[in-house]
Amino acid sequence: MKQLLKQVFSSKKHLIRLVLSFVTMILAASLFATPALATGVYQMPNLAAGDNTWIVDQGEIVSRLNEGKIGSAFENLAKQTGNEVRIVTIRRLDYGETPESFAKALFEKWFPTKQTQANQTLLVLDTVTNGTAIITGDKVKSLLIDSIAESVATETVSVPLRDGNKYNQAFLDASDRLVAVLSGNTDPGPPKIADKVQVEGTFKKAGETDRGNATAWVVGLLIAATVIPMATYYIYQINQPSSDG
Repeated sequence: MKQLLKQVFSSKKHLIRLVLSFVTMILAASLFATPALATGVYQMPNLAAGDNTWIVDQGEIVSRLNEGKIGSAFENLAKQTGNEVRIVTIRRLDYGETPESFAKALFEKWFPTKQTQANQTLLVLDTVTNGTAIITGDKVKSLLIDSIAESVATETVSVPLRDGNKYNQAFLDASDRLVAVLSGNTDPGPPKIADKVQVEGTFKKAGETDRGNATAWVVGLLIAATVIPMATYYIYQINQPSSDG
């Protein structure tokens, strides 16, 4: 009888270990699956001034047709003026990163000297928050002044995104405007809006960028709050002495 009880108790302990292992796996998946999709500057491909790569679409939001159109426009601009424009899309920023800090770090990685930065323009979009940032070199600023550059990011790109995440339209409009300005032509300006819409800057703060990570933590804690008490109660019940003696 004692041997049988030992075997039963051993089976219960094994079941307890399985339940706790399963709970741990669920929590780990909830807490770390989302941050694992984050993109850091160190993960971006290498690129240098003069390269014919114009769009790095890690967010996979630009169609091949439009990527070709935009790439051709930027290549012609570079040949005619020496001014180079690149668009980068990413799925998610690293913890604590903002579109602007990411864009600055990537700009310096790709163009490490003032000389190589001079004729460069970099436009970055994070597809989770639709946060944007634009960085320009010193020579570019004589044509693409800061107010126009910011308008490209916060209006030309962002307005189509607020109207149903129209990414292709946003980048086609941005490329047209950037090519016009950097070619020395008149700035066509931001898109016209029929209804009055309050345009908010999309240079996101760190707290806004971290919203996705906070959601993952909340989900994980909710799972823990539900499963762990149940597992604890189950463990308590199976370890109570049998009423049959």
